[in-house]
Amino acid sequence: MTSTPAPRTPTVAEIARTGEAVLAEVATAVVGMAPALRTALATVLAGGHVLLEDVPGVGKTLAARSLATALGLDFRRLQCTPDLLPSDITGSLVYDPATTAFEFRPGPVFTGVFLADEINRTPPKTQSALLEAMAERQVTVEGTSHPLPAPFHVIATSNPVEHEGTYPLPEAQLDRFMVRLGVGYLDPAAEADVLVRRLARREEAARVRAVVDADGVRALQAGVEAVEVDRDVVAYCVDLAAATREHRQVEVGASPRGSQALVLVARALAVLDGRDFVTPEDVKDVAQATLAHRLTLTPQAWAAGVSPGAVVEQLLTQVPSPAATAARSS
Repeated sequence: MTSTPAPRTPTVAEIARTGEAVLAEVATAVVGMAPALRTALATVLAGGHVLLEDVPGVGKTLAARSLATALGLDFRRLQCTPDLLPSDITGSLVYDPATTAFEFRPGPVFTGVFLADEINRTPPKTQSALLEAMAERQVTVEGTSHPLPAPFHVIATSNPVEHEGTYPLPEAQLDRFMVRLGVGYLDPAAEADVLVRRLARREEAARVRAVVDADGVRALQAGVEAVEVDRDVVAYCVDLAAATREHRQVEVGASPRGSQALVLVARALAVLDGRDFVTPEDVKDVAQATLAHRLTLTPQAWAAGVSPGAVVEQLLTQVPSPAATAARSS
């Protein structure tokens, strides 16, 4: 009996070309979000989850759907509401009269990319239903664990401006998101481009084709994992995370999961740029997205109008970084 040969791990150049093709395909539907989408793609290649936080109507849901489609992954969207139950996410046991037994009916979380739209509209009990899925890639219902498909990624959206009917995300859940990204309003030229494209296609839906499939995404992720990171860069990531814990305006700093997210996303971003080594600039590029949402400021800092992002920016100027020439892996 012959065994099936293991799939070949793609090279850095191949991953970079595929990544550019995915981003180019997403750009046919999504306008003005290139930096955020590149970081989101790097996060997926690093095996993480993405939180998109911005005002309504800037294209967060479209971006998530388009990225999932271009990656060839199954996509399920759940509109979060205050009355949403944990079983609405994970699934539940349903009685089957034909077999006189209870059978598990999977919820929408059993997919490749799960979009939790307006996740801060659900109560903490329901939000916590995602914790096991995000951390362990499985859900447990009535004592039985059910593995999720691979790859599995959560892309959640959050509205930061509304407070009525919303619940803040628990710190433990925020820590499970590898990055938090903001989109912002488009500039006038980009907004005009959105309108022109909508008029030209004569329908609401924007068509995006698949560039790879689930097996291809797993191969890309394996290729990213094969890239080594110099110890100087690793130490720099640790120093940045440690500095957040010692900052006088920070009550709770970034956890070790934060420093891990920093190095993993920086590595994936370097690979998307066609490099098999990570520079300190790669780390700085993703520091805001990976660290800011993990910081809990002191009450005095909040009262003074200090933001977590401002603390990260300050630390980037204070923590010494290794020389770029020393950051290249041998």
